[in-house]
Amino acid sequence: MQEQTNEIVQFPQLNKPAPHFKARTTHGTVELSDYKGKWLVLFSHPADFTPVCTTEFMAFAKHYDEFQAEGADLLGLSIDSYYSHVAWVRNIKEKFGVDIQFPIIEDLSMNVAKAYGMIHPGAADTSAVRATFIIDPEGVLRAMVYYPMTNGRSIPEFLRVLRALKASDANKIATPEGWQPGDKVIVPPPQDMDAVDQRLNSDAECVDWYFCRKSL
Repeated sequence: MQEQTNEIVQFPQLNKPAPHFKARTTHGTVELSDYKGKWLVLFSHPADFTPVCTTEFMAFAKHYDEFQAEGADLLGLSIDSYYSHVAWVRNIKEKFGVDIQFPIIEDLSMNVAKAYGMIHPGAADTSAVRATFIIDPEGVLRAMVYYPMTNGRSIPEFLRVLRALKASDANKIATPEGWQPGDKVIVPPPQDMDAVDQRLNSDAECVDWYFCRKSL
């Protein structure tokens, strides 16, 4: 029988300010306020020198320029030392020919990991699960996804979510399942009966009063 734990794990909340942090990284000391005015993709991995994490970091590196083109920085984290991070980055370059261009937080104290709910006692007490957070230019947490330690993330999905969030902010719309730039978007449902009639008589493509799409 699995042992019960009374430890309370704190999790950040969507559409609330992201927890502040200041931490040493492979690129020097950084804090959340350094990213004001840009999007930030903050992601944790269980440990350096592990195969699944290595594939993920190489995938983030592969898409680094695309994140940058969207005005987003990448920031990794694990509960390993600065020296371990440096050695791992050098190993990835030597063995796989991939440059890791973004910083990685040293979090031996687990302060950042705990603030972001990256520690799940049911998975491990001293390793961060695969958590990903998208923080907007105002420092507000807009999306977060948790994966188990055994299974790697799909990095293009985080690019897709980032682009969808930016489209929603810019156009006051929602996006359907699997939306990609260029696809039709969802028009928010009308809030009163007059708006219902206006919607049905608009140029939006309506299946019914609550479900309308349009091109941007």
